[in-house]
Amino acid sequence: MTATTTEAQAAWQLQVAEDECLCTEQKRLAEEEERQVQAVRLEEEIALAEEKKKNCSKYHVLPERPHPTAAEDEILVSDFAMQKLNKGLYVEIYYWTNDGLDDTLTNYHTKDNDGMVPTMGEDRSTAWVSVAAMRPSTSVVPDHNLTTVDFTQAVPHMINSLEEKGWPKQRVLMLACFWGAIMIHRHWNSRDKSAHKGLMLFQEEQRRAWHNAIPIPANAWDISIINETVITCMVDRVYRDEMTKTNKI
Repeated sequence: MTATTTEAQAAWQLQVAEDECLCTEQKRLAEEEERQVQAVRLEEEIALAEEKKKNCSKYHVLPERPHPTAAEDEILVSDFAMQKLNKGLYVEIYYWTNDGLDDTLTNYHTKDNDGMVPTMGEDRSTAWVSVAAMRPSTSVVPDHNLTTVDFTQAVPHMINSLEEKGWPKQRVLMLACFWGAIMIHRHWNSRDKSAHKGLMLFQEEQRRAWHNAIPIPANAWDISIINETVITCMVDRVYRDEMTKTNKI
């Protein structure tokens, strides 16, 4: 082995040793830096814990909900309408409009002590209900005559009542999607009154038929699936009725 080779090998070994020392030092510095970071973090956590103790109300977790007074402002729905929902029967949306709710509130404040009457359930058992639960409103408005404002205001209230009466989630979702589809339909804000009224008539008759079909599962269907052909027929029907009335004048 020549002197040059020996010198080169020695230099290489020295470089390896220096690299190892450098690597070890860098690792030590990194560990020391991490320890310092952890120490600072621990100090901050301790300080924050002390701050939370001193000013606990500042750090309270707030519930994500509406103002309590608004949430507790429950609506009073007609006993008749709620009894219909309780039985899973068709009932007019009117009872959940502002006018319908006002009507119920007025009657609630002015009526005398209500009596009880017997009624027969689906299992043919007898149950006692209030007279009010058997008496429809004298001011009820058919669904197809509701304004868009009344309809959109009433639907959320009615969905809440459906849930309150323990309707299956599937049926509540079907109705919610059905009403949502009605309110985004092209006829909803149509300038053609026949088109809008035909859409409202479709909503009323489809929902009534759907309720009637529920007791026989084989005849039931997903009401949220909109049938455009039937809507067109309803619009034509309304148009023909209006033309007939016009021609008679």
